[in-house]
Amino acid sequence: MSTSDAEDTLDARSSRPSPAQEEPSAHLLVIEGSTSSLCPLPREGEVLIGRASTADVRVQDASVSRHHARVRMSAGAARISDLDSHNGVRVGGVKVDGAHALRDGDVVTLGDVVLVFHGSTPPERPLLDGDALRRRLSEELERVVDYERSVGVVILELGATPVTVEAVREAASGALRGMDVLAREAPHLFVALLPELFRSELEDAARRLVDALRPLAPDTRAGMALAPQDGLDAEALLSAARTAALCAPAGGLRTSGPLQYRLELGERAVLVADAAMVRTFELLRKLAASTATVLLHGETGSGKENAAWALHHWSPRADKRFIALNCATLQESLAESTLFGHERGAFSGAVTAHAGLFEQAHGGTLFLDEVAELSPSVQAKLLRAVSERSIIRLGDSRERPVDVRIVAATHRVLLDEVKAHRFREDLYYRLSTATAQLPPLRNRPRELPLLARTFLDEARARLGRPPVELSAAAMALLRAHRWPGNVRELKNAMEFCAAVVEGPLVEPSCLPDALRGPRDAPEEEAPPSLPGPTPTREEPGAPPRRRFSRLDEELAALERQRMLEALDETGGVQARAARLIGMPLRTFAEKYKKHGLATRRKAEPEG
Repeated sequence: MSTSDAEDTLDARSSRPSPAQEEPSAHLLVIEGSTSSLCPLPREGEVLIGRASTADVRVQDASVSRHHARVRMSAGAARISDLDSHNGVRVGGVKVDGAHALRDGDVVTLGDVVLVFHGSTPPERPLLDGDALRRRLSEELERVVDYERSVGVVILELGATPVTVEAVREAASGALRGMDVLAREAPHLFVALLPELFRSELEDAARRLVDALRPLAPDTRAGMALAPQDGLDAEALLSAARTAALCAPAGGLRTSGPLQYRLELGERAVLVADAAMVRTFELLRKLAASTATVLLHGETGSGKENAAWALHHWSPRADKRFIALNCATLQESLAESTLFGHERGAFSGAVTAHAGLFEQAHGGTLFLDEVAELSPSVQAKLLRAVSERSIIRLGDSRERPVDVRIVAATHRVLLDEVKAHRFREDLYYRLSTATAQLPPLRNRPRELPLLARTFLDEARARLGRPPVELSAAAMALLRAHRWPGNVRELKNAMEFCAAVVEGPLVEPSCLPDALRGPRDAPEEEAPPSLPGPTPTREEPGAPPRRRFSRLDEELAALERQRMLEALDETGGVQARAARLIGMPLRTFAEKYKKHGLATRRKAEPEG
């Protein structure tokens, strides 16, 4: 292979290969930064890989040495050797010492550059077990974040038809690429990992798998999930794909997404995906038929009102009113009147009689959110109303019977409030006939990406703009955030993203500052090499004047300076440098070329 041929091959920005495309008998898929390309390999001969102009496969990434590795081909078989490079050669994560034989589908890493080897005579496809599958998926998810890539998970539920493992492996192998992975989770449950595919390509690949297995098991059902769009948690992705498979028709495919987990509750809909939330809502469905008061525990913004609504919707009271009150916003002077009503003249300004919320909710459900914020005097009157099922309006002496289902909620530990004498013990036991816990958003890894996509799509639709996707880097930040404001905070963040994003992809720069972590304090003085306004005197005794350069030039110089500092700090590893300054790797790679950093670092001696 000539140098010019290799450069032409690598400069061509090709789309990801699919099984339907005809590929060379042996080749390397080269993934560098935000580009990927195919490099054919000869049946006999040697191929030099590195940054030098004499390399057959020439790459630009500074983490690769000038002469980094050599692939020796013999009768179509490949062996790779490390040429004493700075960052070494790894195959499947293991460092190479000497010549290492490459098998079809092997993943080779040279610094930050990834090579995937495809041979002309693939060996029998290995079948991973559950533990190996999770390890491999975790590795792929790290690559998704580091290189803005994707990985799909396809669950294959074969039904009750007797079928051998060998037959499944043979049939599936014909529909899989060399880099794809097949695993067995249970006797009739198989999993395929398919890296480097867009959603439409993953759907096509999943359908080919179903078609390949249908002659063996006609009732095969398939479900698929895709990272980063469906999240970056291995267990969450596997669970999402399995749920999709369970929802798929016999012989069909279902894609994971918000609609799959949408629980329709009359005029409202709730996303319920994580196991803890599923158990909570199953409990609420059982409690709905009773008349017992229910106490909901959960952090602020975790969805307690939706849980209360579900109780009401599933109860015999569903055709009556549902009234929600946030007790934390209730003024002390108006609390009694708001809850129990008042008569005309009961206080200054009471010009007419007024029915309180208990009377308004008669026959239905009254939801008292943040009930621990009620004052002791109001707690005493609430206890009487709950116990006697009657109320007395302010300024009246008559008891009025009320038939109300009480659902209370708090973000506090109510027993601790009782021990601290801030909440009545007798009222606590009246309200907690049954209790349910809503987990915080940070403990709901399956719901986080679903809710983020839903809120983002809804916000874009309200703005009259087309939908956008969350990048892997942005999704990683969402996953890492603690979400003290829970679902409410996530919704606000997606509203912000929908308004500020300009391209088709939400990058970390589009997220609110709170999600991007603390920033370094500004430097007291600008680096001397940066252009900027500098004081100057036109003549002796004249007041100092500042000479200005263009703002875009100053920003570009500052950006280049920070990138160089980050590269020096990380030994030239672009992925780490990008993370260090909070820049998406794809953007970093583009600006690396734009600022001429590749040329600058080439001139430096190798370590």
